[in-house]
Amino acid sequence: MPSFSSFDGVRIAYEVTGRGDPVVLLHGFASDSRTNWVRPGVADAIADAGWSPVLVDARGHGRSEKPHDPAAYRDRAMRRDVEALLDHLGIDQVPVVGYSMGSFLAIQVALSDPRVRALILGGVGLGQASIASRERSDRIAEGLEVADRTAITDPTALAYRNFADSTGADRVALAALQRSRLGPPSIDLLSTIQVPTLVLNGEDDTLVGTLDSISEAIPGASLELVPGNHLSAVVTPQFREAVVRFLSRLRRQEPTH
Repeated sequence: MPSFSSFDGVRIAYEVTGRGDPVVLLHGFASDSRTNWVRPGVADAIADAGWSPVLVDARGHGRSEKPHDPAAYRDRAMRRDVEALLDHLGIDQVPVVGYSMGSFLAIQVALSDPRVRALILGGVGLGQASIASRERSDRIAEGLEVADRTAITDPTALAYRNFADSTGADRVALAALQRSRLGPPSIDLLSTIQVPTLVLNGEDDTLVGTLDSISEAIPGASLELVPGNHLSAVVTPQFREAVVRFLSRLRRQEPTH
């Protein structure tokens, strides 16, 4: 998997597959592009539909560099990585697909960079998965750092720890990211997004809170529900079919909702 030197010298791993117009895919916390997009068949489905998936491992994840200093994740560093990748690849217009953390990252990029042509936001809402609380982020960080997982008493922290262990993630890097994170974008900022947007949530996803909170906040956004919860929705055939359907309408310049 190739990599490039981002704005601050951190190496960011990426891969471009397929033939066609690019689509950037941004994965969730403690995951990576292979786990989130390749194994569930989402990347292949997008490529088969005539697009070119651009798979990115966020800093601290996958095959990208994994700084252990929280400062390396501050000041919207991951957003700036995506923008630096667009510069590196010479991309001037692109739909962006995100899942969970990747959806909030996609929103950040859309709010700052006019190259974002459309958004598909999976596993996203204004509930627990938005990491809205500093205290909650610190509890998750502590759960990631502790040597003995049986010492973790907070159920949310334990869930994050178990998922990080299951993916073989660098827990120290993930803890640094948690200690640097901000809350989700304000409703006022969400209301300024002007690109076609699909919100794609699992119907049993309890982490995102109200399933339509993001789609209600973004003007003209549509909401589709697929089977599954926060971990399983992305691997369902319905998820990748909805992604391809939205991209196909976008290509034909048809209404996307």
